[in-house]
Order: sequence, then C-alpha cells, then structure tokens
Amino acid sequence: MRLVVVSAGLSVPSSTRLLGDRLAAGVTGVVPAEVRVIELRDLAVDIAHNFTSGFPGRALAEAMDAVAEADGLIVVTPVFSASYNGLFKSFFDVLGVRDRDALAGKPVLIAATGGTPRHSLVLEHALRPLFAHLRAVVVPTGVYAASEDWGAEGLDDRIERAATELAGLMGAIPAARAAGGAGETGEARETGELTVVPFEEQLAALRPAG
Repeated sequence: MRLVVVSAGLSVPSSTRLLGDRLAAGVTGVVPAEVRVIELRDLAVDIAHNFTSGFPGRALAEAMDAVAEADGLIVVTPVFSASYNGLFKSFFDVLGVRDRDALAGKPVLIAATGGTPRHSLVLEHALRPLFAHLRAVVVPTGVYAASEDWGAEGLDDRIERAATELAGLMGAIPAARAAGGAGETGEARETGELTVVPFEEQLAALRPAG
C-alpha cells in the first residue's frame, strides 16, 4: 500500500514535518506501506505558476499524482491566522482543479502544529470541513501538537490512536475492492467493479472488541 504525507511546514527543521513523520511511523507500525513525503515548500513556485498558467510543472504533477494514487493520506499544516496556511490550501486547490475526484473516498488523517493549544480547534473548524468538501474519508481522530506538547504526556497516545484509525481504513478499502461481493463485508453494496463498505462498518472494525 502507498501512504503519502503532505507537509506544509516552512521552516527547516520543521515541527510540522516531524509530526507527519511520527504519524507515518505509527501507520506503518500497523500496516505495511510505502511512505512518500511531499514537502510543499519545495513546490511553492510550481504551485504559483500553476495558478497563472493552468499547467503544473513536472515536480508538482508528480506530487499530485502521488496524492491521487495513495491508499492513505496524512496532511499536516502549521496554523496561520487560526487556519491552515496558504501554501497548504493552494496545493489542494490546484489538485481539485486538475482532478475533482482525486480525494473522493480516500482515507485522510488531518494534523496541525501551532505555538499554543488555543488553536487546536483548527482541526474541526478548518481542516475537517475542507476534506469533507473534497469528499475524502477523514479519520475520527485528528492530531494537533502545540509547542508544549512535544515530549509531554498525551501526544504519543493521540498519534497512536489516529495512526491506527488510518491504518484500519487503508486496509478496509482495498479489502472491499478485492472482495467483489457482499459475502465478506456484511451490508456492503456492489457498484460496478467496486464493493463499497458503509463508513459505519469501517469505523466499527476499528473499535476494540468488548
């Protein structure tokens, strides 16, 4: 399986990239996956040119292809003015223009970093609505890391919970496609060559037994 991390961090080193790496490690600890990290700061010029020309450069096109073909996606942004930063939004804008269905049905883990815990609601007020609009399947647990969270209790638990949820959905969706019928998926519905597992069933499979 293919796991793609999209990081919108601007500094080097970047706490945003660090959070993305830790989330990816949590996912691959549960399900085998090939990980690719896309650093949006390296694509900033290509993204700007895409807005003016309507055509992506080679590096941007490859990044968008990787996102569209991923089995799971981790997206991480620093907080800017109580929301995601402009580079993050611009990338997903050009992706949506190129392929409006690129994220449809794709499992996505949302995460953000910031200087203070007061901005933690950015996950629910900005990131979750954005990816719901793009018709992605956003995992229930988002991860926000303030400066004081690094090395403190709680962050590791949130990372593990969110990573396990994403790993579960990454495993459930390919399995549903391979099943080819409702026999292994309860109330699954077959649409053409794709067996669609209701989201409620996917979430139920992630809950601990008992």
